[in-house]
Amino acid sequence: MARILIGLLLVIVTFSNTYSQKGSIDPAQVQKMREAFNDDPSNTMRMNALSNNDAKDISLNRENVGTVDHHFKYRVDVTGITDQHSSGRCWLYTSLNVLRPAVIDNYSLKSFEFSQNHLFFWDQFEKANLFLENILAYANEPVDNRYNQWLLKSPIGDGGVWNSFTNLVSKYGLVPQSVMPDTYNAENTSRMRKLLSRKLREFALELRSMTANDDSGQKINDRKLEMMGVVYKMLALNLGQPPVEFQYRFVDSEENVGEMKTFTPLTFAQTVLTNVDYSEFVMLMNDPTREYYKLYEIENDRNVMEGINWRYINLPNEDIKQYALNSIKANDAMYGSCDVGKQINATEGLLDVDNYDFESLYGIDFSMDKKSRIISRESGSSHGMAIVAVDVDDDEKPVKWQFENSWGSKSGQNGYLTFTDEWFDEYMFRVVILKKHLPEKVLKILEQEPTMLPPWDPMFCADF
Repeated sequence: MARILIGLLLVIVTFSNTYSQKGSIDPAQVQKMREAFNDDPSNTMRMNALSNNDAKDISLNRENVGTVDHHFKYRVDVTGITDQHSSGRCWLYTSLNVLRPAVIDNYSLKSFEFSQNHLFFWDQFEKANLFLENILAYANEPVDNRYNQWLLKSPIGDGGVWNSFTNLVSKYGLVPQSVMPDTYNAENTSRMRKLLSRKLREFALELRSMTANDDSGQKINDRKLEMMGVVYKMLALNLGQPPVEFQYRFVDSEENVGEMKTFTPLTFAQTVLTNVDYSEFVMLMNDPTREYYKLYEIENDRNVMEGINWRYINLPNEDIKQYALNSIKANDAMYGSCDVGKQINATEGLLDVDNYDFESLYGIDFSMDKKSRIISRESGSSHGMAIVAVDVDDDEKPVKWQFENSWGSKSGQNGYLTFTDEWFDEYMFRVVILKKHLPEKVLKILEQEPTMLPPWDPMFCADF
């Protein structure tokens, strides 16, 4: 009996100590929450509705449905909708979609599409090489320091941004979609990426071990090259081998067949995009967490070892929108990226801050501004799309814009997404614009020494 009493006392003391600890919630406090919930009769209705339905379905603002037309005063001449399928290659699709109208126009084509798979192969190959080089650069640092943990957390991904695209095109050129079409694993990248990451982590530990054992630099370099041969093999098995040389001819909209010519990927890119100078494109960002009218660069944020890092000018949205308007009026589409999942009505093809009223549905205030959402990682750029149209009021002020998406023609409004100017303010993050559409005061910012930012900053998520 004494042992039982002692056991009971120990249990009581344990529970007493648990509830007395700072920050713990005791049963009395939970009971008050239950009573407060039950004191509001509307909570029963909300509980019945939410426990049986998707919150988006019952918070849809009916006043927004069918009220926005998808016509625009200014629109870039674009043709055809692409489909990235189950992959994070939106940045490749967007970049190529910005450039392909020039090819369609120059050769009087009905449609045209570049091979995303070709660039994706080399993107994954180069990212693997950059990862291994970074592992060697930090091999003498503890494996659990921040840089090594950042590297090992995600050795390779399928996302990217504009500078990733230009790095690839400058080194590997372009090919038509028909020359290197997508494979299953190009359209469904998850499994391949996981297996590549597994192998790269294995290689990383081996290279760290070789460094710790003071192996010669040449021995390490030779072994790294062997590792890259394994990466090439894995990519080729999943995606096919990129062409070294190919034959191609254009067939115009009148069915006139052009001359068959032999190209390399680099000569094809130079031939079909003769007037494109990638140094003439400038990335503008709206990041309210940092000072405006300054130049920034993200450390080690690239895909090619010798390529350029992600670099941008930080500007207020009102400035960016004016330059974007100038670009569309001049028939120049732009690379844009945003937090596409916020307030998207995919059925209507509409992005609007008033699409869903979650506050009324829950009876709870959701009031973070853009800066707070970025700092808390509630919001960040998640998807890249080409900006191709804008509608304006009588004073030439934008009221709505349009994306050319890469989710197929059955998504949104025949493959396009309309977004309101208010949504632009809240969820647009970056736009890539030709220098000719920017004033001298903005171009002067490019002469600044960029402020270097760490690659793990919450603002710098690759577009997927």
